[in-house]
Amino acid sequence: QVQLVESGGGLVQAGGSLRLSCAASGRVYAMGWFRQAPGTEREFVAAISWNGGNTAYPDSVKGRFTISRDNAKNTLSLQMNSLEPEDTAVYYCAADRSRTIGTAPRNHVEYDYWGQGTQVTVSS
Repeated sequence: QVQLVESGGGLVQAGGSLRLSCAASGRVYAMGWFRQAPGTEREFVAAISWNGGNTAYPDSVKGRFTISRDNAKNTLSLQMNSLEPEDTAVYYCAADRSRTIGTAPRNHVEYDYWGQGTQVTVSS
């Protein structure tokens, strides 16, 4: 069982930046970020393939968020720029144990491991 631990959340003003990190306790393959605001469903934010060659974003964050990973350190990052109040949510790191190299899944059902989440609050 792989454990994922997120860090880097906090309070920021609109237009500001935050960088989230996720540390995995073992080898994982595709990784992603999802978020959930109160009263809403879990929303896909970003995904990256094991080799880093394939990334995916929804239109709502494309151009503002950047996902990256360091396989040597088993870490995942999400650089969030130009933050908006609508980005306020709990952000979750997710990882896939399937031995696929080039996929970056957008659907949460594709992921096997989840972190506890980190709160991101963007004030207007």
